[in-house]
Amino acid sequence: MFSRRTFMISSAALFSAPIAGPVSAAPRTRPSKWDDWDAQVTPANFEAQTTNPWGLHPRFLPQKVRVNDGLTPGDIHVDAVARYLYHIGNNGTAMRYGVAIARGDLYTPGVYTIRRKAKWPVWTPTAAMIKREPHKYKQHAGGMNGGPSNPLGSRALYLYRGNRDTYLRIHGTPQPRSIGLRASSGCVRMIMAHINVLYDDVQTGARAHFYSPDPTITARS
Repeated sequence: MFSRRTFMISSAALFSAPIAGPVSAAPRTRPSKWDDWDAQVTPANFEAQTTNPWGLHPRFLPQKVRVNDGLTPGDIHVDAVARYLYHIGNNGTAMRYGVAIARGDLYTPGVYTIRRKAKWPVWTPTAAMIKREPHKYKQHAGGMNGGPSNPLGSRALYLYRGNRDTYLRIHGTPQPRSIGLRASSGCVRMIMAHINVLYDDVQTGARAHFYSPDPTITARS
């Protein structure tokens, strides 16, 4: 015969464990698909300085240009007024790319360090993005898999101040028509085929200089 104490112990063993809800898989990228995805976002017979199926203004196509003396090779400089990114090379030259920058006051001038690089990265909107535009970002609060429709596109350079991730990125975009505009939530966007070229030439530890979008404020000031 069961005693009350025995019944309580038995029922606890049988019924006390909660039913676990569905577990969402963490967002991921698929390295086995990277080559296929690169082919999807790279036009046939691609030549960085001339290929333009995106309808960009010609000035936003990659070009090698002369730059001022004294700039550190390997560093990146973002001209927020002209919407250019310069990757400094040797002998007073740089590769210049057209970019999109953040809208409104979301663009943050400053000097950052590239501490991480990623191919076909996963993406998770920040808490601030979700709070600001829940209708747009809340559905992705758990993250999004890497792939051609991912907002970070094909490549991302992760910007830090010291050891702190700023959540700012230089990255590819599935929205090529945004190049030349103020369109992002803080990051600098590039055509995916263009950042694929830049990515291989950028080393971790390089600095990224974001200049003011106000043309009355100079880099020196």
